[in-house]
Amino acid sequence: MNLSVGIVGLPNVGKSTLFNALLKKQTAFVANYPFATIEPNVGVVPVPDQRLEKLAEITKTEEGMPELPPIKPATVNFVDIAGLVKGASEGAGLGNKFLSHIREVSVIAHVVRAFEDPNIIREGSVGPKEDYEAIETELILADLQSIQQAQSKVKRFAKEAEKTAIEKLYKSLNEGKRASEVVLSDEEQEYAKTFFLLSAKPEIIVLNVAESDYSEEKIKSITEQYSKILNIPADKIVVICAKIESDLSELSEEEQKQYLSELGVKESGLERLIQTAYTTLGLISFLTCGEKEVRAWTINKGLKAIDAAGVIHTDFTKKFIKAEVVSYNDFVANSGWKKSRELGKARLEGRDYVMQNGDVVEFKIGA
Repeated sequence: MNLSVGIVGLPNVGKSTLFNALLKKQTAFVANYPFATIEPNVGVVPVPDQRLEKLAEITKTEEGMPELPPIKPATVNFVDIAGLVKGASEGAGLGNKFLSHIREVSVIAHVVRAFEDPNIIREGSVGPKEDYEAIETELILADLQSIQQAQSKVKRFAKEAEKTAIEKLYKSLNEGKRASEVVLSDEEQEYAKTFFLLSAKPEIIVLNVAESDYSEEKIKSITEQYSKILNIPADKIVVICAKIESDLSELSEEEQKQYLSELGVKESGLERLIQTAYTTLGLISFLTCGEKEVRAWTINKGLKAIDAAGVIHTDFTKKFIKAEVVSYNDFVANSGWKKSRELGKARLEGRDYVMQNGDVVEFKIGA
């Protein structure tokens, strides 16, 4: 599954610094002036999942392997999109070119500057609330243009759902509301998807704060504060310090843990961002393990076993027989497949079984 997160925001709010920390290397061109990022940078980032390490240890012991099997975590594609400015929907700055890049991502991570630094230029930036609203307005205006174009082309004999979808979207967008706020029927929603509206995409607000504001207590307080200021649910806000994340990316895993402990933070902002992206998109992971590899597979919540098998290989859908399933906790408690089977914790499930997060699975496939 291609999970892609587009990092957007005004220039110089910390987008490229965040992106570089995600990649753990300086692959994006970072500079202290607007539009340093001219083409979108795309990076594949592993999803932190401690379960995989435990499964690898169990597999090594159970299979009598001399070394741990390779670990392949689920991944997220992060796209670093150049800074938008007021008027982007009308071509200001580098305008529509970057709005088109946003259309291609699954979820928007809107980075908002919530720190003060006189050495970093505020290009069009005023304050967190104003900055957030400026970008939201540009996305809505771009969508309004798309709907107005659709209005001019709609045919008299078009389906009723097509006409009503356009009417509802135009009315709400013209009132300054996001497309995601518009209530549409199932048929209207299917038609609306053909417009790839920017403001219809799921959104995460990433508050980039100062180093002095980065502790568990302050993160909680800042989240609650900006949830009210921006009128955004708290679970859609991720507080990070791009500078600290950049520093962490230069350290070993053990040093990172020690640094976070000294800061009084349980997990990095990047880990919370990835987890929030997963939750926002309604994604879960099922796990497979064996001598060849231990791997996490990303699927939509509610997916059935036969379709999950197809994520591994399309042929598995046609040749699916059964799925042998053990919950992660039972698998670990019983040190692998053998004892899980002996104790009846391994279940044979049919094609319509709904996959659960953390299921350890072995698909039975016919010839």
